[in-house]
Amino acid sequence: MRILLAEDEKDLNHIIKQKLTSDGYGVDSCFDGQEALDHLEVTEYDAVILDIMMPKVDGLTVLKKLRQEGNHTPVLILTARDAVPDRVKGLDSGANDYLVKPFSFEELGARLRAMTRSSFGKTSNVLSVADLTLDSATHAVKRGDREITLSAKEYALLEYLMYNKGVVLSRERIEDHIWNYDYEGGTNVVDVYISYLRKKIDSGHEVKLIHTLRGRGYVLKEGL
Repeated sequence: MRILLAEDEKDLNHIIKQKLTSDGYGVDSCFDGQEALDHLEVTEYDAVILDIMMPKVDGLTVLKKLRQEGNHTPVLILTARDAVPDRVKGLDSGANDYLVKPFSFEELGARLRAMTRSSFGKTSNVLSVADLTLDSATHAVKRGDREITLSAKEYALLEYLMYNKGVVLSRERIEDHIWNYDYEGGTNVVDVYISYLRKKIDSGHEVKLIHTLRGRGYVLKEGL
């Protein structure tokens, strides 16, 4: 999943980005509301973490503008204000959730998972296709009874494919959702990681789950 992090406290911004990146998310970070608006104008995100008190444009204004434009990306508000009226104002402005500083990274991760589950119409952390299962809370992946060890990026790619099971995803769409602006790798990065996943997911199995549709992209499903 690709996330936009808008937080003006640079140390906290860095720590959150580092933690989410280690969990497999693609993270673009910025430090003021105008930057956030600029990012949202040109990039499709799976979730936004938005601080309320930011320079140039405050978080609530960013949120209201986002909703006025018909953008329904899930938004988690971060704030030091824990009074009930502040929480109500944020939620009524279009936020999906609200987290008060200081917070635990475990709770931040759980709230992000809940938001993305909801946006994809899921009610469980466990995703499945045929005998392949993925637990987004523990990052445990299994094909049948066999446990599969994945790198952070391999996991992120598989999770995105599983959230979109049966949907043909172009290389561009996959790259936009898994890799952030800081990525400086090759242009065939999606093909490379699909190859890695195939070796770990489909190798040795008669039924293949990761399929290539020439000229269109990739799809995760049982059979074609």
